[in-house]
Amino acid sequence: MYKKLTLICLGFLLLIPNSILASDLTWIEDLEQAKIEAIETNKYIFVSFSGSDWCHWCIKLDDEVFSTKQFQSYAEENLVMVLVDFPKRKKQSKEQKLKNEELSRQYRVRGFPSVALLNPKGELVSMTGYRRGGAEAYIEHIELLINN
Repeated sequence: MYKKLTLICLGFLLLIPNSILASDLTWIEDLEQAKIEAIETNKYIFVSFSGSDWCHWCIKLDDEVFSTKQFQSYAEENLVMVLVDFPKRKKQSKEQKLKNEELSRQYRVRGFPSVALLNPKGELVSMTGYRRGGAEAYIEHIELLINN
C-alpha cells in the first residue's frame, strides 16, 4: 500500500513544471517593503508584472531566466525581486488584487510580462519584458539598463 502511494506521489512530482521546483528566488509582493529593503541593501528593484498561471511569455521568462541558477545568483546579489501577479487560477486576496491593479496603472503596463526596473531609491530606471537568449543575455540587458 505505502509503496503504491509513494510511486504515485513520485509520479505526480515528475509532472510538476521545472519552474515551480527550480525557482529559488525570493519574491516580495509588497513594493513598499521592497523599497525599504532596496535602500538598506543598495540594490535595484526588479518588479515583474506577470500572469504567472496563464501567460505563455511569463511562463517562458520564468523557465528560461528566473529558474536558472545563474539568474538566481545575480538577483540575490543585485536585486530586490517583486512579483505583481495577475493569476487566473491561483487564489489572491482582494487587497492584493487592488494593489497589483494600482501598480499596473502606475507603471503603465500594457502587456505581460512587463518588468519595471527601479533604482535603490525606488525611481523608475526602465521598463522591459521578455527577451530571447536566456539568463546570461537577460542579465546583460539588466546591467545595460542600470548603467545607462
